[in-house]
Amino acid sequence: METGLIHLHNLLRYAIVILLIVTVLKSFIGWFGKNEYSAGDNKLSLFLFISAHLQLVIGLVLYFVSDVVQAYKSLPMADIMKDAVARFWVVEHMLSMIIGIAIITLGRIMAKKAANDGAKFRRQAIYFTLAMVIIFSAIPWPEPFKIEGIARPWF
Repeated sequence: METGLIHLHNLLRYAIVILLIVTVLKSFIGWFGKNEYSAGDNKLSLFLFISAHLQLVIGLVLYFVSDVVQAYKSLPMADIMKDAVARFWVVEHMLSMIIGIAIITLGRIMAKKAANDGAKFRRQAIYFTLAMVIIFSAIPWPEPFKIEGIARPWF
């Protein structure tokens, strides 16, 4: 079960990366191009929202069943914080992703509440860009960005 969840979690990361990049680009284009906020723009942010929350649920399940995380969680917190790999898996990855997904959620809510199309695009652009930076910094990227003990395979 754990292996299947890890593969699903790894695969879903690409959907989120693609959706984040596309949504951020479309938001900036819409904001600076003074475009109309269409139903397609709303659906794109909805798909990002749903994918991110699905990824969060899978990630939380993995956090509590993963052998890697469980092995590190048995250590004292002082030892975890001294070890970069343990700190990444027990604290940094989970916390960064939760913050990033919370920012995506806020961005979607704030965009929906905006009075005009420009404000919708602006709010999405700002919130989703911030979420993208946080999420991208906490992804266990594979080669060539490999950090020993943290990197995951491309697929």
